Amino acid sequence: MSKQKYQTMTQKELRDYVLAHREDKEAFHAYVDKLNAEGDWIEMAPVESMEDLENNPELIQHFRDNSESY
Repeated sequence: MSKQKYQTMTQKELRDYVLAHREDKEAFHAYVDKLNAEGDWIEMAPVESMEDLENNPELIQHFRDNSESY
């Protein structure tokens, strides 16, 4: 598949493709580039216990809101 084709894929489509074609390094790099470009990362301190999760309701809500895309 061409690099241009990767760019037209959605994040989910590209993720699924990378999981199905793990040897395709170009697809993996395109996926990481897309993740960085879309900037939907959540920054938080490392979780060391369940209490840490309970003290971060924004993270829990994010996963509830986006559970279909994971």
